[in-house]
Amino acid sequence: MSLSANISEKAALIWAIADKLTGVYKPHEYGEVILPLTVVRRFDCILSDTKDVVLEKYESVKTLPMRDVLLRKASAQPFYNTSKYTFERLLDDPDNIEANFRDYLNGFSENVHDIIEKFKFDGHINTMANKGILYIVLKEFTTQKANLHPSVISNLEMGYIFEEIIRRFSESHNEDAGQHYTPREVIKLMVNVLFYDDNDILSGNNVAKTIYDPACGTGGMLSVAEEYLHELNTSTELVSFGQEINDQTFAICKADMLIKGNNAEFIKEGNTLSSDQFEGQSFDYILSNPPFGREWKNEKAKVESEAKRGFAGRFGAGLPSVGDGQMLFLMTALSKMKERKDGGSRIAIIHNGSPLFTGDAGSGPSEIRKYIIENDLLEAIIALPNDIFYNTGIATYIWVISNKKKGTKREGKVQLINANGLYEKRRKALGNKRNDIPDGAIEEITRLYGDFKTSEISMIFDNEDFGYTKITIERPLKDEMGVLVLKNGKKQPDSNLRDTENIPLKEDIEEYFKREVLPFAPDAWIDKSKSKIGYEIPFTRYFYKYEEPKPSAEIMQEILKIEKELDGALAEVFNV
Repeated sequence: MSLSANISEKAALIWAIADKLTGVYKPHEYGEVILPLTVVRRFDCILSDTKDVVLEKYESVKTLPMRDVLLRKASAQPFYNTSKYTFERLLDDPDNIEANFRDYLNGFSENVHDIIEKFKFDGHINTMANKGILYIVLKEFTTQKANLHPSVISNLEMGYIFEEIIRRFSESHNEDAGQHYTPREVIKLMVNVLFYDDNDILSGNNVAKTIYDPACGTGGMLSVAEEYLHELNTSTELVSFGQEINDQTFAICKADMLIKGNNAEFIKEGNTLSSDQFEGQSFDYILSNPPFGREWKNEKAKVESEAKRGFAGRFGAGLPSVGDGQMLFLMTALSKMKERKDGGSRIAIIHNGSPLFTGDAGSGPSEIRKYIIENDLLEAIIALPNDIFYNTGIATYIWVISNKKKGTKREGKVQLINANGLYEKRRKALGNKRNDIPDGAIEEITRLYGDFKTSEISMIFDNEDFGYTKITIERPLKDEMGVLVLKNGKKQPDSNLRDTENIPLKEDIEEYFKREVLPFAPDAWIDKSKSKIGYEIPFTRYFYKYEEPKPSAEIMQEILKIEKELDGALAEVFNV
């Protein structure tokens, strides 16, 4: 049996335990029980070999301030359990299953306690005990099919199994899935681009790199990045860092790290925008799918306070509108880049269409784009197919950002890739997810990015192509007699006749003015004090293809056909 088949089978066996929840829980609630119990059962199996050693050590060190370190050493794991119970021993006393199970959970080390608490699992213990299914469910998790001992399932395999269970939970709860679950094929594409042609990490021996996600959700992006890297080079270590605001998804992410034997201490809880848990730190790689279209009113005071610090904080480039905080995550990612002299960084981050063009010259969003493009940080933007996310069908884009462009073919350039048509239809929709990006399409997009050449769906631009100068054109104020109104001998502008023009950076302003304005308004002038530089990326316009409209005769025939069908339908309804 292949590895993937074995993982799917094992995940299905664990998920099947949810049958015991039928009637007490609704299907979309199963994951709230199955996920934490899978975590606890895995830890139970891992600790079984050193259980007696830990209990003996606990008796001698339980009053010492260093007991946590000593107990971790005794368990030979980054966590431990000091309760006398195991899953097997819990089954010996069915009548006291609730009290004993609580005693067992309370015996875990603080890092596991944190996970269980964030899962809000205590209420589920009450529910299952009161409904008489707690013993039954724990018994199912203690059978051979739920044997999660490392001798049976490696950390890597357990990570895959846990991810598969997370996916099943997300799909059964698809109205919320997009809040914390990014489709695996999207992550795979992002990771392909993130690591593309990075010889240091792909071919080096015993290289350690860091990766960060400011909105890490269940940790899917971090997990796929690690898996992909190990496929390419098993000797390279990728250390994951992430921050997540939602309790349950934080618990899942932290548990996933522990399950795979990773350092879970680098997964932090909290609001990234108002309470950055990695202030002053930088990372080799950054990837994220932050929430978009979500307001940041609650974080406004702290964000604006940090913005006043300029580039000493994260938000020196500017602030987006309070109705959409996604560009705040973009600037958080930018602030975590390593300096070029230290190796630099690469970012892959998902946005909707808004950050491409929203905001006029001088506005926060335009200033953010200006900062990114004028500092030659933008490598590429990839338009993804619609309907590939669970909670939205709108257009989405991957921004690829790097401070490693100098001296390469990408210096001073930006690549736009229109992968909107590279998808296949799903047989069954999951929420708004009606399409998938197949492996072949992922390979093609990755190749297009790597080739950095112009094609039907790949275009190369100069940085300046996205910039423009917004000029203010004034006309003189005249009185009712048509005489110029002067002040200190100078013409005064008529605010009612004021106009603006956006002139591409590559075009000479004076020449444009002479050609496009003066022939129609000979008395006009430019108020240079009001000129502003703006940037926008009109992605759709670049790839727009004109389709000739149907001939009027053909349209008329279609209308007549519809009218005929409608007449027949109405006759049938009214029985005439």
